[in-house]
Amino acid sequence: MPELRDDGPVLVLDLGDDENRFSPDWMDGVHALLDTVVDRPGPAALVTTARGRFFSNGLDLEWLAAHEDRLLTYVERVQGLLARVLTLPVPTVAAVNGHAFGAGGMLAMAHDFRVMRADRGYFCFPEADIDIPFTPGMAALIQSKLTPAAAVASMTTGRRFGGLDAHALGLVDGTAGPDELVAAADARVRPLAGKSRATLGAIKETMFAAAVTALRDTGIPAA
Repeated sequence: MPELRDDGPVLVLDLGDDENRFSPDWMDGVHALLDTVVDRPGPAALVTTARGRFFSNGLDLEWLAAHEDRLLTYVERVQGLLARVLTLPVPTVAAVNGHAFGAGGMLAMAHDFRVMRADRGYFCFPEADIDIPFTPGMAALIQSKLTPAAAVASMTTGRRFGGLDAHALGLVDGTAGPDELVAAADARVRPLAGKSRATLGAIKETMFAAAVTALRDTGIPAA
């Protein structure tokens, strides 16, 4: 399950050490820890990372197969979490330690910045290969962070991008070795930790208004 470490003023959200799929319990855990981040007094910034081979492998398709009658509610919850991270009123950075597939890549995209391991892991939106279209909200989230060319290259091909290729395309803002990844992510947000939360939250709500509106609606699920 997710855990939170306090390296004041930077808080490190550890998504877990398995595939870190978006199960309902896992999302509950992430939301609870985000509550702690938002409620923390004084300056704060967030680094999100994980342990092992995966940052996040996306939707919990096994859970969905067993709960088909709850599909729309599930998609609402996934999109709600993405919208929350997108507009979180503190500086955020994803330290992508391993594979970030589908909704896992979208979670990374929802952060202000992304740093990825140069030597391991793939960043991939596999929807075109698994015949699951993006919801309008998920597409809007990705497109709000990428150039049109990068959106086409990543959303329509199903290509797996290693860290260096992901950086070259603009999926991530930088790369680092395994031992320096969290430190590199920390360095991006620690100087920003004192920003006004009210102001920063309002700026993000305005910057990403179209994506947030679409995410708060329910649509066709993505992987």
